[in-house]
Order: sequence, then C-alpha cells, then structure tokens
Amino acid sequence: MKKLYWFILKSYIGPLLFTFFIALFILVMQFLWKYVDELVGKGLELGVLIELLFYASSTFVPLALPLAILLSSLMTFGNFGEHYELVAMKSTGIPLRKIMMPLVILSVFISVFAFFFSNNVLPIANLKFYSLLYDVRQKKLTFNIQEGVFYNGIDGFTIYAREKVPETNIIKDVMIYNHSDRMGNIKLTTAKSGEMTLTADQTMLIFKLYDGYNYEDIVNRDNYRVNRPFQRSWFAEQTKMFSGLDFGMNRTDEELFRNNYQMMNLDQLSRVSDSLKSELQLRNERLIESIEDHFVFINQLDSDALSDTSATHHTLRELDTGFMINAITNALQSSRSIKNNLEFNNKDFDGRTKRIIRHDLEWHRKFTLSIACLILFFIGAPLGAIIRKGGLGMPVVFSIIFFVIFHVISISGEKYARAGAMSPMLAMWLSSLVLLPVGIFLTYKATTDSPLLDAENWNRILKRFFPQKGNSI
Repeated sequence: MKKLYWFILKSYIGPLLFTFFIALFILVMQFLWKYVDELVGKGLELGVLIELLFYASSTFVPLALPLAILLSSLMTFGNFGEHYELVAMKSTGIPLRKIMMPLVILSVFISVFAFFFSNNVLPIANLKFYSLLYDVRQKKLTFNIQEGVFYNGIDGFTIYAREKVPETNIIKDVMIYNHSDRMGNIKLTTAKSGEMTLTADQTMLIFKLYDGYNYEDIVNRDNYRVNRPFQRSWFAEQTKMFSGLDFGMNRTDEELFRNNYQMMNLDQLSRVSDSLKSELQLRNERLIESIEDHFVFINQLDSDALSDTSATHHTLRELDTGFMINAITNALQSSRSIKNNLEFNNKDFDGRTKRIIRHDLEWHRKFTLSIACLILFFIGAPLGAIIRKGGLGMPVVFSIIFFVIFHVISISGEKYARAGAMSPMLAMWLSSLVLLPVGIFLTYKATTDSPLLDAENWNRILKRFFPQKGNSI
C-alpha cells in the first residue's frame, strides 16, 4: 500500500508543479502587458526588473495555486483512468476513497501552507510589490531624443532635432521651445547643429549649439499686444544647461504603504477593522447629538420669542405674525444647518464604511484561499476519474470552466460587497458555497462508479425521451 501511495504522490506532484508555474507565468505575462507602457523606455536595471517580477509573481499565487490543484488533480486521475491504472487498483479491492487518501492529506497540507502564505507572506509581498511598482511608475523616461520627434520630457521645454548622428550625441537642425514662462511659444532657439551631454549624476543636461538664432516675442513693453515687438539674435556658439533633471529611480519609504489593507495580516486587519467600527459608531453618536442640539435650540428660541411678544400690548394678529416669522426663520436656518451637516457626514460615513468592508473582505480572503484549494481538489480528482482522459486536452477544458465559474462568482460577490449589497462574509464565501455541493456530488458519483459522463448511458437516456421512429413489420 505504501508503494501505491508513493506512486500516486509522484504522479500528482509533477503535474502540480508544472501547472502551477505555467499558470504563474501566464499571470506574470498578463502583468507585463498591462504595465508595459510604464516599464519601457525608463532604463530600468536588470536587478530592479527581476525584483519587480519576483514580487509580482508572489502576489499571483492566490490565483495560480487553486487553478494548479484543479488541473493537476484532474490530469492525474484522468491519466489513471485512461491507462486503466485506476481499474487495476479497484480490481485489487482498493476503493477510490483510499486511492484519493494520500492526495487528500497532501491537499490539506497545501491548504495549511496556503493559509500561512496568505497571512504571513502575501502582505509583505504586496508591500514590496506595490511600493516598487509605484517607484517605477514615478520614474521619468530616460533622455532619448529621436529624429523628427518632439521631445517634451523636460518640464517647460520642447526639443526637436531633424537628424541625429548614429552612436553619437551630435544632432542637426535643432529647435528648442522655451515654455518656462507659461506664456506660450514666445521663446525659440534654432541651430544648424549641436552636441548634447548628460552629467554623471543625470541631473543636468548640457547643449552646445552652433550657428543659430534666438527668437523672442517681447511682452514686457507698453501696447505689446498691438505692436507685437519681436527680437532676433544670432550666435556662433551657445551653451544651454537644463538643471533639475532626475532620471534615476528614487525608492519610497515602504512605511507609507503599510496602512493599506492588502499589507496586513489577520491580527492587524482585526484591530484596524474594530478601530474603524468604533470611530464610525462614535461619529454616528456625535451626529445624533448635534441634531438633537439643533432641536433644543429651536425650542428655546421659540419659547423666548413667545415670552417676549406676550409681554407687549399688541393685537393677537400682530402677536401671531411675529411669532410665526420668528419660528419660520429659526426653522429654516436650523434645517439648512442640519442638511449641510447630514450631507457632509453622509460622504464621511460612506467612505468609512467602504474602508471597513475592504478590511473585512481581506480578512475572509485569508481563509477562502486555503478552502478553495480543498474544494477544487474534490472537484478535479473525481471528475478526472469519471472522464478518464489525461493530458492537456479535456482536463484543461473542464478546469478552465470550473475555475472561471469560481473566479466570476468570487469577483461578483466582492463587487456586491463593496457596493454594500452583500455582507463581506457571504461575498467571500459565496464561491466556496456554490462549488462545495458540486465537489460532494462528483466525489459521490466517482466513488459509486456512476457513469455520469458515459456517452452510451446518455444516449440511452435520450432515446427514452426521444424514441426513434422505425418501420413496423
């Protein structure tokens, strides 16, 4: 029995690792396609790119691991069924539940590892990844003037060169537009040729221009809008220096991102969520007290107005009119104040509630990853034993179908929870609740050798409902 268990484990671990790294590679490629415009042309070092891809791949483990378990379990038992190894095991009196037992134990260990990874490793990976991605996105493009293209990578200036000598810094037919005064194209420098260099720290750009002109619209004289004074000066050689450049990548302090809910473990999420709920409750109590104080203030004003007007010797009509005007004025002022207070607090409460929901969703996500690994195993293993097809054909089709269902339900539930239409707990566990009965059903059918996907069995069922018409003799 031990040799059989080792054989099953070896047959399962290979496809598991293969499918896991394939899924991880596909997700990383999707990340590159998404951010390719922000990575290209910035002169990033190879070490920075490797570090960014490593942290990105770590954040994709919660998606790649359940898919790998589903596909590998389906492939393993599909191969067993296709090569009649499953039949040989059953013929010796070993039921399917015992054949699945070593992989069930392994799946439990994988689920425990998934929980540990989600609670301890993933927050750190998210912190490293998002802080590094922020630094990469903030990094300026490397200085690279191309022929016939206007370059505006320097604030306040636009540079154009009609021709650039290959593998040198020599440029010809240069135009430099100066917009630093924020008054439009009033300053222009042209030159027949030039040479451009960067300082060693890449913070200053030096242009040496030859045989050119400086053009400027004069805007500091009287009636310049009518006279349009213009100035032109020729030079044989001129040096222009552009300072304040920073083409290097500055690393941001990671502590600035640590308060994000994706960078927290269970204990931190619980403490922050409880704190946010307490603050929300306190704000709600203060709002109620503020509204009650407004009503007390109105009643006090009305009582004072009534006592003042009662002490005078006016007619009843004058008494009623003065009292009504005073009461209406007080009510309008207080109503406007209450309305403004409610509108402000409504936005504040909405923002605080969304923050609480995000923290609660992330708290439940720590558990749903590990449970999803178990549920998808109990879908893939019995389904592979039923369809009896291995390889990357039919198992991939069924795996994609079930994983898409799992992912769509998860995303939909999370969106409903963020919108306040569903509780965070139900939203995060909805996909597991939907697929758990499917796993139980498939496991039951596989252990009882039910011909669930047998073509001949389905043909017999269809013939009962749609009998073929034959010629009677």
